[in-house]
Amino acid sequence: MAGHKKRKKSKFLERMQKKLFFCALAFTALFAALIIRIFYINEKDGKRYEKIVLAQQSYDSIEIPYRRGDILDRNGTQLATSEKVYNLIIEPKNILQSEDVKNDTIAALKKYFDLSDDEINKALEDGGSLYKKMIKKLKYDEIKDFKEFVAENANDEAKNVKGVWFEDEYERYYPYGSLACHAIGFTVSGNVGQGGIEGYYSDELNGTNGREYGYLNQDMTLERTTKEPVNGYNVISTIDANAQNIVEKKINSFMKETGAKNVSVLVMDPNSAEVLAMANSNSYDLNEPYEDSAIAYQFTANDEQGSVENQIKALSEDERIDCLNAAWRNFIISDGFEPGSTYKTFTIAGALEDGALKGDEEFFCGGQLDVADWTIKCHNHEGHGMVSVEQSLMQSCNVALMQIAQAEGRKTFAKYQDVFGFGQTTHVDLSGEASGLVYTEDKLNPVELATSSFGQGLTVTMMQIGTAFCSVINGGNYYEPHLVKQIVNENGGVVNNIEPTILRKTISSETSAFMREALEEVVSNGTARKAQVEGYTIGGKTGTAEKLPRGNGKYLLSFIGFAPVENPQVVVYVTIDEPNVEDQASSGLGTIIAHSIFEELLPYMNIYQTNAENRSIGEDVGDETATPVFEGEIPEEQLLDDLNITTEESADSENETEADNTDAESVQQVDDAGTEPAE
Repeated sequence: MAGHKKRKKSKFLERMQKKLFFCALAFTALFAALIIRIFYINEKDGKRYEKIVLAQQSYDSIEIPYRRGDILDRNGTQLATSEKVYNLIIEPKNILQSEDVKNDTIAALKKYFDLSDDEINKALEDGGSLYKKMIKKLKYDEIKDFKEFVAENANDEAKNVKGVWFEDEYERYYPYGSLACHAIGFTVSGNVGQGGIEGYYSDELNGTNGREYGYLNQDMTLERTTKEPVNGYNVISTIDANAQNIVEKKINSFMKETGAKNVSVLVMDPNSAEVLAMANSNSYDLNEPYEDSAIAYQFTANDEQGSVENQIKALSEDERIDCLNAAWRNFIISDGFEPGSTYKTFTIAGALEDGALKGDEEFFCGGQLDVADWTIKCHNHEGHGMVSVEQSLMQSCNVALMQIAQAEGRKTFAKYQDVFGFGQTTHVDLSGEASGLVYTEDKLNPVELATSSFGQGLTVTMMQIGTAFCSVINGGNYYEPHLVKQIVNENGGVVNNIEPTILRKTISSETSAFMREALEEVVSNGTARKAQVEGYTIGGKTGTAEKLPRGNGKYLLSFIGFAPVENPQVVVYVTIDEPNVEDQASSGLGTIIAHSIFEELLPYMNIYQTNAENRSIGEDVGDETATPVFEGEIPEEQLLDDLNITTEESADSENETEADNTDAESVQQVDDAGTEPAE
């Protein structure tokens, strides 16, 4: 075709072919040389490099544990802390890399850790393993000599000691053993809080684990990257270790000399509702919460069942768990009971505040009062005659209290049950709090209103009574009770200040002043005279309630008191469940224990003596006692049904539901008194 040029074909020139050939030959030669070098190195130094890799494999990733925060008392005393311990770890694969390493390492393990040949050989059976935990929770003193041996003889005697290292861990430790055990709680499964402050503030006490990552660089050198752990916060409690020790000492003394099913004591600051001490007689060592010693108090040696040790050994697993739960249970917050006459404090305070009482009234007590179709007796069946409002509290007159409740009416009475926090939890910073049982307004029929006025037919917790009582004597401020006042970091920096919180106003300062004077008369001249301490003004109220089933002679005694009357600084609340005495009801044991606590606690707290003389507005009415208040036989089953309690349960069992309505036939109660029970 005209004008069309034919393209030339490209040719692979001979010169280019030669260049490519020589390049390929050079690369082939270099690759062959590399292969030869690798074979040479592997033949000459392969074992050495393999040992380096083996020796460093375990450092690929190591978890670094955090330290759980301390629990301190209000003065900085350690109540719970975490101590570093060490787990002995061996690496069978590295130990078995040669006979020299194996022999020298085994010799060191036997020398410094008292391990037997059988124990070591068994651990080395899994030759491919790089992690075997040989001994747990060694103290530093137990590993110190080995570490010094390795460090000082790294190029000599210890050069062949391989595959041994220590894993850091923290162990919870309670320096004072059983002190404040129910307030503090303990930990399980590492750092899981169980009960008390340990349980409620577990998240604050816990931190975050760190981790160390390792890798080998081109020079076979170990490079490390570390993420540091974040330690937990320290918790500063409201507990005073010295006050707690005083309380527990008095409880232990009583249990040795007299004994009871349980004794509980709550000590509070009435001006903040801070808990200064909290103790139950069923104490246990926080360092050994699962040991037999924790449940031994629940058993008594006898001919039929043998020694306590044998009885515990005979327990099934479920039975043992039940026994442990009973030992760990904090009666002060978890168990409801009929308060008896301590409740009269709140009946009178509410009536005064609402205007149903002016304070100058008098009431006639003829020994009984007709309510609806029932005759309800006073503890003094012969009657107290005319009594003032103060005397009704001092002499613990049921008839006067029933008349006061009638003057209030169901609406006002129910209102102040709610104002004082009964039938509801106090929101104290502890888990497992019960709410108790009270009658709602629509269920406060005449008989229920009458018996509730003197603390029967309803249930409360010690924490409820203690918190409400603080408001009665402090001017009417209902504070939220609490056991922790501050959370700080490990350097002491404040993370959270837990200030006293006023939830509501219960009564006026004028009503509070009246109640303080009336409660002083109870101690000076009434049923709580045994609580007096020379040189101090003390006010308070006794309580005695017969437990269900009625008529078995088993009582729960109580006393709640405060000092000094002019400027309340401390509240002490004592309950004694079934004391080991013949006549429980009239023993006055609650006031006796309270007296012994006040006698040592007040000087410790630098509360000065006033040297005030007791004022008397009536005769000495003697010790607290209790007698049946209803005429005739009352079907007990109806009462149990209405309170949602089975016949096997006592009135002090935990129950967090509201009480159902009860009619007159369903109530049979007893109350405390200042005179001997009528024949």
